[in-house]
Amino acid sequence: MLRKSLLLALVTLPVLAAPTFADALADVDPFIGTGGDGHTFPGATLPFGMVQLSPDTDMPHFHHAYGWAAGYRYSDHSILGFSHTHFSGSGHSDLGDVLLMPMSGELHLDPGAKDQPGSGYRSRFSHQSERASPGYYAVTLDDNQVKVELTAGKRVGWHRYTFAEGAEARVLLDLRPSIYDYDGKVLWSSLRLRPDGVLTGMRQTRGWAPGRQLFFAMRFSKPLKGHQLLNREQNVSYRGFKGPGHNPGDVAAISGRALEAALDFGPLNSPLLVKVAISSVSEQGALDNLGKEAPGWDFDGAKTAAQAQWQKALGAIDIKAPAPIRRSFYTALYHALIAPNLASDADGRYRGPDQEVHQAKGFDFYSTWSLWDVYRAQQPLLTILEPKRMGELVSSLVAAQQSSPFGILPVWSYQGQETWCMIGYHALPVIADAYLKGITGFDSAAALKAMVASADYGPYGDLSDYIKLGYVPIDKEPEAASKTLEYAFDDWTLARMASAMGKDALAKRFFKRAGNWQNVFDRQTGFARARLSNGDYRTPFDPAAVGYGSDYTEGNAWQYSWYVPQDIAGLINAMGGQSAFVNKLDAVFDTKVDPKTFAHVEDISGLIGYYAHGNEPSHHMAYLYDYAGAPWKTQERLTTIMNSQYHDGPSGLAGNDDLGQMSAWYLFTAMGFYPVAPGSNQYVLGRPFVEEASIRLPGGKRFVVKAEHLDDAHPYVGKVLLNGKALATSYITHQDLVAGGTLTFVMQQIPNKNWATGPASRPYSLSR
Repeated sequence: MLRKSLLLALVTLPVLAAPTFADALADVDPFIGTGGDGHTFPGATLPFGMVQLSPDTDMPHFHHAYGWAAGYRYSDHSILGFSHTHFSGSGHSDLGDVLLMPMSGELHLDPGAKDQPGSGYRSRFSHQSERASPGYYAVTLDDNQVKVELTAGKRVGWHRYTFAEGAEARVLLDLRPSIYDYDGKVLWSSLRLRPDGVLTGMRQTRGWAPGRQLFFAMRFSKPLKGHQLLNREQNVSYRGFKGPGHNPGDVAAISGRALEAALDFGPLNSPLLVKVAISSVSEQGALDNLGKEAPGWDFDGAKTAAQAQWQKALGAIDIKAPAPIRRSFYTALYHALIAPNLASDADGRYRGPDQEVHQAKGFDFYSTWSLWDVYRAQQPLLTILEPKRMGELVSSLVAAQQSSPFGILPVWSYQGQETWCMIGYHALPVIADAYLKGITGFDSAAALKAMVASADYGPYGDLSDYIKLGYVPIDKEPEAASKTLEYAFDDWTLARMASAMGKDALAKRFFKRAGNWQNVFDRQTGFARARLSNGDYRTPFDPAAVGYGSDYTEGNAWQYSWYVPQDIAGLINAMGGQSAFVNKLDAVFDTKVDPKTFAHVEDISGLIGYYAHGNEPSHHMAYLYDYAGAPWKTQERLTTIMNSQYHDGPSGLAGNDDLGQMSAWYLFTAMGFYPVAPGSNQYVLGRPFVEEASIRLPGGKRFVVKAEHLDDAHPYVGKVLLNGKALATSYITHQDLVAGGTLTFVMQQIPNKNWATGPASRPYSLSR
């Protein structure tokens, strides 16, 4: 696997033939991001699929689990098993449901120690035997003497196990471990071996989303020769009365909090196939998903179908670029298309945030909403690449609000359940951005009603004081400066949508709230700061201080004071004008910062000065020079970020991919533009890092980005042409993009300090 930096890759840019879908598929490397802090997984899934079937190298206690947020870490040398649910790139985590481990020889019921091979069912493996591509994963388990192959359908995971000739074939199902594990996490679980050999079950956990229920149905291609259903829970004060059967092999059903199933198939002369369907609704829902989606035993057919779906999805963008950049680009596209995840069964039923079962009518219900992250770029990307699905995503958000016990939109939810993680009410920009871009397929009136209900729900994040005072007081609510800034942006997106729908009074109310950022911006220090209920700024104040319980969320004043995407012109004025703004932004990138300053905060990484590319609050900052008439500085900063924060190896992501946000930033930036303020319908121009990108649009249209003279010696934009005409603005509109056409960047050696510098050339700001 190549690990050259983008800087080296840009030295030579050969002219490449127009790529095909198959080229894009072959360029994806699912191991990118599985080392370091990327927290991605290499296993099999479909675009936005319910199943993410992947190897787990460890599931440690949650105090030590950050590095295994996706269950897999490239530096490990043994595999615990293969589970069916994973997050792609999250910082916090959960899941790892329905863990299967094949083995031959002696039966082991416990995983054993990582540093003691042979002490349990855990098995050593070599990266040399691993193969991963979209929709497929394979590895040889050295200790267990089994070749494992995995593929996936929308709601079904497929396993193919090839055992050594004459070996006793066994499969262990362990319902005890979870990603981000702790004692007592499993509230209840059950197993049932049905007369036709199908194994069904469920478990309920109190993890990130308390009380989450997951059901499954598992079918085998070979008849069972024997089985044991075991409850390994210790120190139970009362177990009730004994059921039928004298040993675990006599038992057909079992329930408890520490269940395992040991399944014996005897010697096999051909591979054993296992199909596992999941459901958040019921065992019957899982059985129906299994029957409807995987009626036969054609593993290779399922693999081919999975690859075909990825071929279509990845074919949304064709690029010309050197091989390392192609690998980074198409892997980023792959990661950006994994979530949100399907959460409704084949019959449309799903479990909502009220823990009740609901019926989706006319749309598939999706969950896994890392909204604090993905509203910035990943969701805007889907408005371009997946407009039909985007309508279903908005319908899913509204449906979740309608069944929420609190009556508000999701904050950070998965499998229909709320975690309350992170801050803001960022479903609003997702919905508003979709509506303002003309996305259809959802009830806009119901969506606006849901947005207002969320923005006015006083108990959430001290919105009651925010509405009354115009800011969140730090003596009432932690991280108050960040919350005020983010609420104000969300309010602006609601105002934009209300205005477009002709709701003028509503728009006026929320445009006023969109200006609340000014209530926490201290002109004397030049930073956004938290205030007390009496109006005073909290003291003492150190703009470099960072930590949980501070004025800011996963950041400090240097990082958060720029978070006014809706009104950068107003921020420029508050900072003392254009020159002062640029100088201070330069200081963000150029200040020498000791990395130990952030060592105690897991989610801050990818440092360039105070700029932290591994965390989302920094993601728009390099583009802000465009708003101050210095677009060449945006180009310089983007070159530094792309060359230092991404490469095509396992540690090729500087921070958590966060359900595709880090990857979406890369995709937009590589093509030369970025949605700084979702809801503005504008993309702010940077500089391209690929020679050509062709985006497929509905109706057979294409939007093509070309970069002339692109190489390491020509890092600056000399001029930009849209459909052959010189572009004077440092942005393009969504309407420009979806109309189809060609955006041409002419690159040069030195900065062009005359292009797009005037006030009329700059992107949208509320106060301009």
